[in-house]
Amino acid sequence: MQVDYIWIVLAVILLLAELWAINVVLRSTGGWESKGLWLVILIFVPLLGLIVWALFGPKREMASARKD
Repeated sequence: MQVDYIWIVLAVILLLAELWAINVVLRSTGGWESKGLWLVILIFVPLLGLIVWALFGPKREMASARKD
């Protein structure tokens, strides 16, 4: 496997993780101000933003959990 393919695979993995994190942020129960801030961080600082979001971001409580 050439080095070029490894970078492509890593970029695809990062892209999928970013899309998953954005989905979780949009479905979270937080206010739009915090959602907007996390989205800006995730979009404009992808790798570092993903790490910071994983450590300090919105919790896993989803909107559907509020109904219970």
